[in-house]
Amino acid sequence: MTRRKLGQLEAETLAVLAGQDRPVTIPALLEGLVGPPARTTVHTVLARLIDKDMVKRTLQGRRYMYELTVDESELAAEKMFSPLRSANDPTLVLSQFARGLDSDESEMLRRILRDSPETS
Repeated sequence: MTRRKLGQLEAETLAVLAGQDRPVTIPALLEGLVGPPARTTVHTVLARLIDKDMVKRTLQGRRYMYELTVDESELAAEKMFSPLRSANDPTLVLSQFARGLDSDESEMLRRILRDSPETS
């Protein structure tokens, strides 16, 4: 069995939580993870995500319930901003990104840029 990096497990955990319509327990979360890691590992990941204010934990009866505190679109956008902002040539990064879009995604991006108010 290959071990996932904690960053990857954090991303997978966030994705599982984003797919839920209500708070979930750790056993329910484990069911959503592929090749579930050890329960203690999930506890560690959840504690880190709570520290980052991305997940909250509430006590319901005798069980803790976990849910996202951020919007899934915010998470995805942040993943896109990080490499763009740290690149030596952000124009080249954006160009590569745009060339990788399919026609529907390209049109969606054009529409978003056209309809977005100018920022100064």
